[in-house]
Amino acid sequence: MRLLAAASALVLLAAMPALAAEKLRIATTGDYPPFTYIDHDGAIVGFDVDIALALCTELGAECEIVLEEWERLIPELHAGSFDAIAASMSITEKRRQRVSFTDRYYSNVVRFVARHGAGFDPADAAGKTIGAARATIASDWLAANLADTATIKLYAGQVELYGDLVAGRLDAVFGDGLGAYAWLQGPEGAGFEFAGEGYSLDEGIGIAVRHEDASLLSRLNRGLEAILANGTYEQINARYFPFSIR
Repeated sequence: MRLLAAASALVLLAAMPALAAEKLRIATTGDYPPFTYIDHDGAIVGFDVDIALALCTELGAECEIVLEEWERLIPELHAGSFDAIAASMSITEKRRQRVSFTDRYYSNVVRFVARHGAGFDPADAAGKTIGAARATIASDWLAANLADTATIKLYAGQVELYGDLVAGRLDAVFGDGLGAYAWLQGPEGAGFEFAGEGYSLDEGIGIAVRHEDASLLSRLNRGLEAILANGTYEQINARYFPFSIR
């Protein structure tokens, strides 16, 4: 009888479907090349996406990348629309009040970009029109430092921001230096250059999760340690930049 029962149990276990892998929904914006953008085939790609996928692999999780507007990322995270944000989000004390961040997965500075030879001087920007992405550390800095002397225009995304710079509707843009570096290497960036030095305004770039998801945060940090140690991070970095951005 015991053998029969054991055999029956084995048959039942064999008939049961394998447990499904954990699924993580990770949000990004899709409009900040080379970190997150839509390629010619309509796929969501970029440095942030590759990092998210590598972390899911380390966690043994199925990864779903979803698109969300920049200003909706944190509200939709809290609404449960996804589990984490991998969208080149700067770690700041202000944002720490709303979300928890992993350890930084890359570092950045904020810089001005202007037309080559235009003589734009960040220290003497009176009367100039400067653009920045809305709800970023760049827009916050402009509001605190130049709003009384320059005209500040804010944009929902990078495409419109740099489009207005090329069209001559802006004297300069102010934003993440690495994103600007990548743009300057492309055809639209010809004829433009960095103006002035970089500003360090954050604690690095991290992946954001809800405060209550401490276990997920810990696992993501362990995954980050793993991809740094096994060379995966270095390989991803090299796809997009000829220097380390860590």
